[in-house]
Amino acid sequence: MATRAPAGPLEHPAARVVRWVGRRGAEPIRNAGQAGLLVARVLRALVTGRVGLREIAVQVHWMGVESLVLVLVTSVLSGIVTSQQGGYQFSGGVPLYVLGSVVASSIVLELGPIMTAIVLIGRVGARITAELGSMRVSEQLDAMYALGRDPIRVFAAPRVAAGVIVVPLLVGVSDAVGVLAGMLAAESTLGLGTETFLYGVRLYWHSWDLFYSLAKGAAFGFVIPVIALQMGFRASGGAEGVGRATTRSVMAMTLAVLILDSLFPPLLLD
Repeated sequence: MATRAPAGPLEHPAARVVRWVGRRGAEPIRNAGQAGLLVARVLRALVTGRVGLREIAVQVHWMGVESLVLVLVTSVLSGIVTSQQGGYQFSGGVPLYVLGSVVASSIVLELGPIMTAIVLIGRVGARITAELGSMRVSEQLDAMYALGRDPIRVFAAPRVAAGVIVVPLLVGVSDAVGVLAGMLAAESTLGLGTETFLYGVRLYWHSWDLFYSLAKGAAFGFVIPVIALQMGFRASGGAEGVGRATTRSVMAMTLAVLILDSLFPPLLLD
């Protein structure tokens, strides 16, 4: 008669928690390491001049010119909402000219870069991941390697370079249009004249604010395509896998932009 083997000792709940945390924590660390290697290869391709200016120009047009309408819409709405909410808050004893400073500071320091980054995450980052993921699962990348073409040089480096060039320009446009929209909204809803609004802007304006805003744009323009490319290179599992990679890419890009945004004030404003 067969005897039952003695049951092993029960696993302690703390051990299960540690194992779960280890599995969950290994994935971000692996992604960060692979992203670092990707950045190194992209920088090497750019420094050695292996990326054509025409390829970068094509990506600049796609990322910048074709995204301009969405950026303008979001900046106009941001300026209008900021102006209206500020006018509501200052309806008491605060001088209305302060509204000019509030709108300009809110748009230039925060809303302009962040809203531009959100637009590019949805329009540019998701598309990069989906395109590269489709090439990955259909073995087009393997075919490129077999033909002696480096996907980093052909696909990745032009997009990273274009992101660093384009996003600060879009942020500058968003800042100007957002402040202008806020000024027009203040005039139409609160009767605040243009000269009074601009007086408030000049009263508390610092030239460093514009550099701060453009620096945010450059950082976002670098991080968004890098994460999108990294997630695309790691896609697997057919069409469903490409969808999962794109979803994770959008989540990672959004989280990275918010983390970078929280790091800028203590680094550049203190």
